[in-house]
Amino acid sequence: MLDKHPSIPMATGWLIANLTEYRGKQELFTRQSPQKLKALREHALIESAVSSNRIEGVEVDPTRIKIVMFGTPIYKDRNEEEVAGYRSALNWIHSECKNISLSEQTVLRLHTLCRGEIWDAGRYKEKPVDIIELSPKGERTIRFKTVSPKETPGAVRELMMEFDEGLRNVRIHPLILLAALNLDFLCIHPFRDGNGRVSRLLLLLSCYRLGFEVGRYISLERIIEQNKERYYETLRISSEGWHQRKHDPWPYINYLLFILKEAYREFEARVGEMEAPRGAKMELVLDALKKIQNPFSLSELEADCPGVGREWIQTILGSLKKNNRVVCVGKGRGARWTFLGE
Repeated sequence: MLDKHPSIPMATGWLIANLTEYRGKQELFTRQSPQKLKALREHALIESAVSSNRIEGVEVDPTRIKIVMFGTPIYKDRNEEEVAGYRSALNWIHSECKNISLSEQTVLRLHTLCRGEIWDAGRYKEKPVDIIELSPKGERTIRFKTVSPKETPGAVRELMMEFDEGLRNVRIHPLILLAALNLDFLCIHPFRDGNGRVSRLLLLLSCYRLGFEVGRYISLERIIEQNKERYYETLRISSEGWHQRKHDPWPYINYLLFILKEAYREFEARVGEMEAPRGAKMELVLDALKKIQNPFSLSELEADCPGVGREWIQTILGSLKKNNRVVCVGKGRGARWTFLGE
């Protein structure tokens, strides 16, 4: 973890001030229509499970996402099982966050949930798992040596105890502790696989425990995925010298605080849009249209709106077409749409 009295960079101070202000507004944001907020929660749940796994190269067929997330399917492959496992971990955090301790036992349970029925789910690594870097010529070099298997259990226990002690002693701002916990966990790298996903679940849980609940409505994992290059770059910079306690944690700390700030900015914008009578699902479809590449098919738009049914999407497109905001060329499965903007 950090020194007991770290010197906080100015940029970090600004981010903390922004997030403190957003937390103060949080209650106002959540006084909206319960039905509209429910739509945001369902959408965030799907995006979080899909994005967090996709960062690690685990993807599922877009047409199967709703079945995997909300049904009781027979999983077609290992990827579907892992996405469903992440959903189960999210459900546990969302429903029980006030009663979940930030402890070694919680870390192991989160790994068990998000890894599913694999042989080492909930078990620490048995062999060294170092971070390998490939050169343009294909040469493999060790970029970062993680904590050894023998030292891993003790390192995780010490990390969680230091975080708890830091919160009780109030010497370091809780948001800085939250981000430092995430960095140290990734440097320990306690599992053979699934470390990134568990780190993101710990981020969500620790945010909730500190009263920052934007992750219920806006997917932190999706914003991390959208800024994936910056994620890896700041992690690389901040992990250098970590074993000698000579590392610079601030690039990664600032990155995570930036992710939270972006989530709150998006939540504030969504809440403002939701005050209009068009409804939450209409806003989700419009948001997807602003990001989709023209021309697009109905199936492509549906994949970007996993919480919205096809019939409702067709109704929205029909309404937008009447208002000359979209155009359609072709019919049936071959139809291609173009979004013309606001």
